[in-house]
Amino acid sequence: MRNKMRPAILLILIPCCVLALSGCNHSLDTVVLSIAGRQVTVEVARTDTEREKGLMGRTRLGLTDGMLFVFDRDEHLEFWMKNTPLPLSIAFLSAEGKILEIKDMEPFDLRTVRSRFSARYALEMNKGAFQELGINEGNMVTFPEGFSR
Repeated sequence: MRNKMRPAILLILIPCCVLALSGCNHSLDTVVLSIAGRQVTVEVARTDTEREKGLMGRTRLGLTDGMLFVFDRDEHLEFWMKNTPLPLSIAFLSAEGKILEIKDMEPFDLRTVRSRFSARYALEMNKGAFQELGINEGNMVTFPEGFSR
């Protein structure tokens, strides 16, 4: 009887395992950046999948929290707010970490926001957080020691 039950159990367990694994949220790395004397805690999106999802679906974000989007090379970056209910500000950064420009974005807006300059990184935070924290264009972002770009 034990051997007869094994195939039936496998037929139940295999789909359950597949569903459980497909529902797992991949946890992003979190790092602390230093900008204009402030500490900002960010999740790091490095892969296409992580960058595509970004902050979609998020309903809360702390004042000093955000997401850093890392790209392999400098390019004109484009972002939109598909499925993103939070109003955000985005800073485009050079490969050295200099903030090149800061723009605001509205919830669910499907229009693209494009960087004026080629940039290596984009940093999203709550709309107005950069201004509230005294972070401006031209400021340098200091990455933590050992940060994998």
